[in-house]
Amino acid sequence: MAQTEQKIFNVGVIGYGMSAKIFHIPFITTTPAFKLHSILQRSPKPESSAPQDYPNLNHFQSLEPFLSDAALDVVVLSTTPDTHFSLAQQALNAGKHIFVEKPFVPTAAEASELIRLAEEKNLKICVYQNRRWDSDFQTVRKLLSEDTLGRIYEFETHFDRYRMAKPTSWKGDLSISQGGSALYDLGTHLVDQAYVLFGTPSGVFAKLVSQRDGRVLSKADPSVEPDSVNMQLFYASGLIVHVRIGVLSAETRQPRFWIRGTKGSYHKDGLDTQEDQLKAGMKTSDAQFGRDSEEWHGRLVTVNEDEKTREEVCPNVEPVTYRRIYELFGEALRGKGPVPVPASEARDVLLILEAARESAMTGREVELS
Repeated sequence: MAQTEQKIFNVGVIGYGMSAKIFHIPFITTTPAFKLHSILQRSPKPESSAPQDYPNLNHFQSLEPFLSDAALDVVVLSTTPDTHFSLAQQALNAGKHIFVEKPFVPTAAEASELIRLAEEKNLKICVYQNRRWDSDFQTVRKLLSEDTLGRIYEFETHFDRYRMAKPTSWKGDLSISQGGSALYDLGTHLVDQAYVLFGTPSGVFAKLVSQRDGRVLSKADPSVEPDSVNMQLFYASGLIVHVRIGVLSAETRQPRFWIRGTKGSYHKDGLDTQEDQLKAGMKTSDAQFGRDSEEWHGRLVTVNEDEKTREEVCPNVEPVTYRRIYELFGEALRGKGPVPVPASEARDVLLILEAARESAMTGREVELS
């Protein structure tokens, strides 16, 4: 047991696109429990070559020899969602723990099968729902845990931007096998955060829209690839969560959170900074990593016993950053705690997304048990 508690796990990454370069390798290389051991890149190119960037690692262009490496402990899947189920299944059968980019897999049924297989093999699965460690979301969690806003009755969460060009990747494809479109690409993040705070809703109502084309997904028009989402999650307490994703939102300050409770409200504009900082080349050790500038601080309004309101600036909590999901997964592999985002929770989120899709097709609220 003592040996496991100190073990350093060799990590192999499948895929060498933005996900691997921006969201995984920088954290693997700075987490004490992990060592970047190998990369599987099927077709290295001069402008994007893992062997060129990391000459001291083990490099592969096919799956079988990559998984056959006895020194490999953990496989990170940074590939497109349509490949996740097959690759995860093969990695688990090869005796490797897996860390999977979101969305976990395209369907809840596939998630259940991987959960069953991991339990059979006594292996762990973690899903990269990194936005649980957004600084603004951590601030929201603190406000709710301290009852600052009282009982929450309305929770609004946004992921809006202005992008007229259509994506040509999986991010524009809602087909069952792809796990794409705005519903799965961005909706996975927003619904996961709502799930963390409030659990599974009792019902889901959704409209899935192509704002670029002016079309709505329905039985009459089932070929629509939605770039925008308007979803409502209903809870027995009366809470309504509004999940909103827009692709043609022409705003200088895009909304992020608007939360209203019996004791106050919280309003925040702008997305968490970490993704843009990582894309710009900022190191995870930089003192400004994960920090908002003052102009993007949230606003908190509270009500006292005389029903008088007080408005104040509400800076984010001290950032824990995306480093934390890797740290917690390393601790889990060492037997020191639970997996930070277990596959069972990712499956629950997929069930909510599937209910949203069904609601959009039928025009009805879908109940969840």
